[in-house]
Amino acid sequence: MAISAEHGQLTGQGLEGFYRGGRRLLSRCRVQVAGREPIAVGARMVAADRARFVGAVRAAPDAGPDPDVLVERIRHADGTERIALHSSASRPLRVPLEVALGTDLAELGAVAAGNPGRELPATVHDGGMRWSSSAGHTLVTAHPPPTDALASAGLLRWEFELPPGGTRTVELRVRADGGGASRTRGRNTVVPFAVAQAEGDDPRVGPLLRTCIDDLRALLLWDPAHPSDVYVAAGAPWRCGMAPAEALAAARMVLPLGTRLAGSTLRALARTQRHAPGRDFGRLPGPMRHMGARLPPSCTGIEATLQFPVLLAEARRWGLPEREVAQLIPAAERCLQWLRAATGAGTYLSDPGPGAPLRCETQAHAHRAAVLGAELLDAYGRPGAVELRQWSSELRLRFRQDFWVDDRTGGGPAAARTADGRPITHLGSGSAHLLDTGLLGAGAFAPGLLDKVQTEQLARLLSSPDLDSGWGLRTLGTKEASYNPFGHRAGAVRVQETAIAVAGLAAAGYEKEASSLLGGFLAAAETFEYRLPEMYAGEQRVRGGAPLPHPAACRPAAVAAAAGVHLLATLAGIRPDAPAGAVTLAPMSSAPLGEIGLTGLRVAGHAFSVRVSRLGLAMVEEAADVLQLGV
Repeated sequence: MAISAEHGQLTGQGLEGFYRGGRRLLSRCRVQVAGREPIAVGARMVAADRARFVGAVRAAPDAGPDPDVLVERIRHADGTERIALHSSASRPLRVPLEVALGTDLAELGAVAAGNPGRELPATVHDGGMRWSSSAGHTLVTAHPPPTDALASAGLLRWEFELPPGGTRTVELRVRADGGGASRTRGRNTVVPFAVAQAEGDDPRVGPLLRTCIDDLRALLLWDPAHPSDVYVAAGAPWRCGMAPAEALAAARMVLPLGTRLAGSTLRALARTQRHAPGRDFGRLPGPMRHMGARLPPSCTGIEATLQFPVLLAEARRWGLPEREVAQLIPAAERCLQWLRAATGAGTYLSDPGPGAPLRCETQAHAHRAAVLGAELLDAYGRPGAVELRQWSSELRLRFRQDFWVDDRTGGGPAAARTADGRPITHLGSGSAHLLDTGLLGAGAFAPGLLDKVQTEQLARLLSSPDLDSGWGLRTLGTKEASYNPFGHRAGAVRVQETAIAVAGLAAAGYEKEASSLLGGFLAAAETFEYRLPEMYAGEQRVRGGAPLPHPAACRPAAVAAAAGVHLLATLAGIRPDAPAGAVTLAPMSSAPLGEIGLTGLRVAGHAFSVRVSRLGLAMVEEAADVLQLGV
């Protein structure tokens, strides 16, 4: 990846630089033309892995107030930078170009902590510069080779003759000299999801889908030991490796683009599953996650273990080949065995272990895993489905009594219960997971943990000003004592949970509440140029305002990019059942964005296109011949 300010210069300050494999290969790349730094006049993202910076220089002594040389820099995340000088002068110009380079070869963590170390001495090497330390080596090559190279300053210099209207170009390549193979997928690699398109009355839907897919593509990783399996990194710049729970969540939300990412993510994680006898048998690994001041950290490995059978079951509905499903059934079965062993003779699942709080969203994840997992086991003739159904039924009955806290406004779900049964009550976005019940056969959603009256009250709470910031769903209500608009679990807007709330509300029939959150989501996406961060500040939206970015957020982030895909698919209400050869459409009848068309989706391994009219009626425009269509 490459990080810089909008002026395009890499100054060696802060996080700026080219990175590969978590190490900064180049921290300084400052350009001067005719002895001056270009005046920045433009910067924009061309794609997820490419940015364009434009500066202007007055090179001729008698140029007057108008610049006569335009400096264009195209920077690629792979370590390539093209610097082009364009002359608009009326006579030939002799223009020196200088590029000052430097690096510390620091690890990303050290850079983020403000302790990158000193800049390393450079040596002239093969028409470029080379730096070495015990951590590795960096080589910068240039084409054409520079006229002069000064190692003590890390300086490369060219003398160009620019005719009127002429252009001269230099290309720099930054690489880890002698480094191992990259784990990032190249732009020419086959992408494990369809490059779908969206268009409609709302002009934002097209660039949103395009940017989300581009960000997901840029975050693809692969394990060299199993090059056919790819998955998404959690996000840049902070988490450039796989985070199991988020990789599974992203793969699930992009199922409308096909099942290849789901299949390969599941296979990659199945290889990490714990097989040793004991309490952790069948569980997937995962780090602890900070949950704010009210609750202790949770275990993302537990979340991933509960997501695994859900993704497999839903990927089967979307058309994951039966042969691939069958290969993954044993791993899903072990996840479900872990779930039943972890709950033991009780009803609830504690997180991260015995004696820990009983979290609301953990029960929602566990219930969904049991219901969809039971259906999966039945389909493949495996034992255990009856026990899972009995347990999930008992969980529904107990949860509606134990977790619902009544008050004069109608009450709401507790965020958690302590080990001794006391409710921990605060209003937050975690309750949105109660609406994400999972897809069963025949286009039906699984039953949820709440009854109809409780679901209606939850919809009211999620759309209240306490939680709905106008930019999306806050993680904590504004009336809570620990509310902080920048608190990642105490008031910031998390894009994934906003998408979960919108989809869940729409599926439950609360379209007015869903539309309000959807509108805020799209407004925020537009201000971020559709490259959504994982979270941003939960300050209330005001006319002419914009959401404030969170300084610790990844952007791009896998779950945020996948959330954009998930929301657009929610508008069409696509509910496939590939094993039964059917697909049902249940669009949002209120058509909150007017007419919308989605093309290039994938259902049952074939192209699928759908259009929703301004009246909220859906029409399939392209589908596999084997699919029976229903609305």
